Amino acid sequence: MSFHMKSVLSRSLIGASMALVLSALSVQAQSIRFWTTEEQPERLAKQQEMAAEFKASSGIDVEVIPVSETDLGTRATAAFAAGDLPDVIYHPLQYALPWAEAGILDTDAATEVIEALGAGTFAPGALSMAASDGGYASVPVDGWTQMVVYRKDLFDAKGLAAPTSYEAVTAALEALHNPPDVYGFVAPTKVDESFMSQVLEHVFLANGVSPVGADGFAPLDEAKTIEVLEFYKALVEASPEGELYWKQSRELYFAGKAAMIIWSPFILDELAGLRDSAPPTITDDPTSSELASKTGIVTNFAGPSNPDGAAWGDIRYFGITNDADTEAAMQFVNFSMDQGYTSTLSIAPEGKFPVRRGTGDEPEKFSVAWSKLPVGVDRKAPLSDLYAQDMIDEIVGGLDVAKRWGVAEGQLALASKMINAQALNRLVREYVDGVRDGAATVAAINDELGKIE
Repeated sequence: MSFHMKSVLSRSLIGASMALVLSALSVQAQSIRFWTTEEQPERLAKQQEMAAEFKASSGIDVEVIPVSETDLGTRATAAFAAGDLPDVIYHPLQYALPWAEAGILDTDAATEVIEALGAGTFAPGALSMAASDGGYASVPVDGWTQMVVYRKDLFDAKGLAAPTSYEAVTAALEALHNPPDVYGFVAPTKVDESFMSQVLEHVFLANGVSPVGADGFAPLDEAKTIEVLEFYKALVEASPEGELYWKQSRELYFAGKAAMIIWSPFILDELAGLRDSAPPTITDDPTSSELASKTGIVTNFAGPSNPDGAAWGDIRYFGITNDADTEAAMQFVNFSMDQGYTSTLSIAPEGKFPVRRGTGDEPEKFSVAWSKLPVGVDRKAPLSDLYAQDMIDEIVGGLDVAKRWGVAEGQLALASKMINAQALNRLVREYVDGVRDGAATVAAINDELGKIE
């Protein structure tokens, strides 16, 4: 072999070995940062396991970084200003559109992931809440809808229709309210509790009433709002005396002393006797699932001026940021919503309903898998063992029509300020207590909410 040939060969071998070294370094160096608000130790451990599974299949390392939900907004703004955003952020609904408008989120990347997975496989309500400029601000991950929880056995015994409307609820109050044995309802009346804010927004949404429009504050329609006020007054009049919030609501229902309450799905495992700190007391056995077997739920209910009704939804999203290693971030989100989606939901199944029901080939794949995930604290059981299939379908179906004030109008931030101000709670409570009539209450609400910017 000539000297020339040897030198060419050695150069090509050096080049090949350098390329191998560089590619190995690039694989080693490829890592992404993931901010998550699921910071409880057990939930963090599950996310670390998922990161390890993803690395095994992709070679991409994921640094899972817990961030308190209360700090998320300020931390994201500071990181954006410093050009140091993580690659992916698990975030609540209220940040999706504002972050997209601010340039924090890469909406093209989110839209591409959703389209690759199939937009038709997602709950329409969860997608519509993040709709942005012909695409999506973020990828919906999971969510839950508030529920009317009711004693189906008592309803059936009286031949009552399920509480899917103001009218059906009012009819049930008249038939079942029999204090002190059974109260028709346990409506929140404690004005400084966010529980009252949440329930009121649900009741207002049900009748199609909102205080915001595309341009900001929109005065409440007097006639429709009086319908809401009269309905809420009927709920309070069928409730016990006192300053009521989630605590009494759950306790009275668990003791068999309430025909209906409004609650989040986090009640489902407790209702079935799986949590010692919140046991059903309707029987002598705190581990009994008897009350669960007598319970029905409604996620979507309607007022007289809004026959389609509404469900109050809390949706969470994966945001891919504009500072991201875009391809790697998209791969991670795709994995978490597809091969790893059942694991994603298993982090806390009772509060993480599948916003992606299944795949194009298996439309119910994830809904079925989710229903079989164990829930509970001191004891574990899958929801499908505790509740009938039609109830599971109702739980998941609420996400199709989930709504919140201000989302469709691009005014979620303003609506959130109005809710958090708690003026609505106070004025509704004063109406119930007879301080002013319906028309004067609507005027007072419009006056107070109109001052919020």
